[in-house]
Amino acid sequence: MNRSYGEPVDVQARDDGRPVRFVWRGRLYTVRGIVEHWVINREWWQQPEGEPRQPELVFWRVEASPGQGLAVGVYELRRDVAENTWTLRRVAD
Repeated sequence: MNRSYGEPVDVQARDDGRPVRFVWRGRLYTVRGIVEHWVINREWWQQPEGEPRQPELVFWRVEASPGQGLAVGVYELRRDVAENTWTLRRVAD
């Protein structure tokens, strides 16, 4: 079962994975602060023997705005490590 989490989004992240900017609906947003960060790992019993364990999903709840002086909203960015894709879900304005 493939359930949609949010909208695809292009994210620029630091080397440690922390998002700094993202483009959503054709607009550039700058991350103003990190609210929360969590990781959901693969089920270890489904991991093939001998393969390094990697997180399946990495979540960042961030405060971001589309420009200086514009309203800050709260967004949840999710990175699927296996697919190397990001999706976005707007949490609050």
